Amino acid sequence: MTRRSCAIYATGIVCAHLLIVGIALVVAQVFQTMIHSRLKKELTLTEKSQVFESWKNPPPPVYMEYYFFNVTNPDEFLAGGKATVKQIGPYTYREYRPRENVTFLENGTKVYALNPKSFVFVPEKSAGDPTVDPITTVNIPFVAVMNELNSYSFFLRTAVSMVINSMGINIFITRTVHEVLWGFKDPLLSRIHRMKPEVDEHFGLMWKKNGTHEGEFVFHTGEQNYLDYGKIDTWNGLREMSWWSSNQSNMINGTDGAVFHPLISRNELLYIFAADLCRSIHLAYVEDVEVKGIQAYRFAPPKDVLMSPKENPTNEGFCVPAGDCLGTGVLKVSVCREGAPIVVSFPHFYQADPKYINAVNGLNPNKEEHETYLDLQPTTGVPIRACKRAQLNIILKRIQGFPKTKYINETIFPIMFVNETATIDDDSASQMRTLLLIVTLVSNFPLLIVGMGLILLLVLVVLFCRNRQKKTAKEDTAYTQVSDKPEEPSETHPTQPMRNGSYIAMSPVEAQKC
Repeated sequence: MTRRSCAIYATGIVCAHLLIVGIALVVAQVFQTMIHSRLKKELTLTEKSQVFESWKNPPPPVYMEYYFFNVTNPDEFLAGGKATVKQIGPYTYREYRPRENVTFLENGTKVYALNPKSFVFVPEKSAGDPTVDPITTVNIPFVAVMNELNSYSFFLRTAVSMVINSMGINIFITRTVHEVLWGFKDPLLSRIHRMKPEVDEHFGLMWKKNGTHEGEFVFHTGEQNYLDYGKIDTWNGLREMSWWSSNQSNMINGTDGAVFHPLISRNELLYIFAADLCRSIHLAYVEDVEVKGIQAYRFAPPKDVLMSPKENPTNEGFCVPAGDCLGTGVLKVSVCREGAPIVVSFPHFYQADPKYINAVNGLNPNKEEHETYLDLQPTTGVPIRACKRAQLNIILKRIQGFPKTKYINETIFPIMFVNETATIDDDSASQMRTLLLIVTLVSNFPLLIVGMGLILLLVLVVLFCRNRQKKTAKEDTAYTQVSDKPEEPSETHPTQPMRNGSYIAMSPVEAQKC
């Protein structure tokens, strides 16, 4: 056997082994299963986990952008006309949200934590100075008091109305942005406070929310089941709420939005419990996106989250009392706002019934500015970018006994909306890209083996063809040499065989007679 033949046989054997092993590994998904198993063990809320520290102290900066609706024609609205509002803002604050009092429970399968939030004003990202800029908006304490007295007798409402008028209190107030947001001493609440000390005499949309937490949370660590990673077990000791009118609506589902289980599929729904909305919401896959070189899945609340119960019967449980329902795109949360007629929606009534948009001049809902979404890296479940957008509204309507409301057309009136944003920082993004590269290489290692096998197969074909060509050339040149001398006539005996080169003729045989 020649050296060339040995090389061909060796290449063929190696090629066959690589292809067989590689295809077997691809079919069995050995390396992919190994990586997935490793991710499920590593991505847990335990002290040994690499994600635990970032869960306790999130590195990406979180910004809260507050936008307000300044009412430009309050008198016209009180006279029965349509209100006109002008959006002002943003007034941006950096949000700090470390987890405190972290305690492991039930052999490390659950973890208790508080999540206090503090806010620091960021002037360079803001449209003005909140301590100076004035805003005309709805007097929420006054409206809340009127709404509370609506169930009392007409005479009591009339008496209270006379007292309020004597104090010079109106349905609309003009205060600075800082006062509306972080609080001021309200004259009506101060009057009530003297009679009922438990009533706070200060009011602000974020009053007592700077440096405080939204409740006590117990989370699943994900050690027993990776799908439970980060899911809320209890909130303030409760596994379900009692505000709403159905068991399904009262469920506390999903995570708090900070973490999600690894290996996310495009087909699944992700659940988030939003304490400020008093309910859980679900998000559905929208599209693939890229953030800082990282591939991610975008999830957003579908329209059915705030759809009217007439179109989505599962939302009937959010009607309190039962049957008292609003239309598509809005949710009344009075049950968890001390009875105040507060309504939440997406900014500018995005995805809401057009009647809410058309009831106020100056609204312009659009997907780019007003959609809530979450961009998640599907392999690790880590949020890469998030935009949580929600609008606060109040119901204004006629209430007998309060002459100031006599000509008001019932309106869900926009007060402000918040845009809470976070994007992965550059260092974390670099680490994530490195991790994903390693995961990709290891997961695709069998394909690398198959690729090497195919390359060797190509080499084998080339060697075989060249060897075949050389063999054919040798056979073509291996013939018997013929003399180049000219033929000379020679006498031959009739019985002797004739010779012609290398050809020897057979001797003729006479035919036998039968």
